[in-house]
Amino acid sequence: MDELYGSETLLQIILVTGVIGGGAAFLAGRAIAQTWRPFWSVAVYMAMLGAAVRFVHFALFEAALLSPPSYAADTAYLIVVGALAWRMTRAAQMATQYYWLYQRTGPLSWRNARRVSRFRPRTNRSPGDPRAISDKMSRIRFVRTGDTEITVRQMRRVQ
Repeated sequence: MDELYGSETLLQIILVTGVIGGGAAFLAGRAIAQTWRPFWSVAVYMAMLGAAVRFVHFALFEAALLSPPSYAADTAYLIVVGALAWRMTRAAQMATQYYWLYQRTGPLSWRNARRVSRFRPRTNRSPGDPRAISDKMSRIRFVRTGDTEITVRQMRRVQ
């Protein structure tokens, strides 16, 4: 740890990189996802945020400003936190924005929603034939995707 962060204490690293930098990375990752930007933009913004975190270490605790190992460790941590926030937000977006297509399966994932059964008329006449629509609509049978038949009267009872 001495080679990675030099003269900084563990408390300083946790405070600046973990709490302040991690909180900023989480908020930035969430904002990137909310504006529908692609995932690669998280890495670009976290690289800039990593430079800002290194500057805070330098300004507050007189640490080395140009320390490639410290910058790489800080930026890697920020990318992980930013990516986690981006994925959580994107999963919520997909499940709420496109609720008829996707459903959420966990905090980081979604899947295709199950198709709601659609009813279609089952008659011997073509759909455009005016005789197909009559007063005796209850005789027309509808078919669900599960091959169970249901009449219009039964549909009215369900509603």
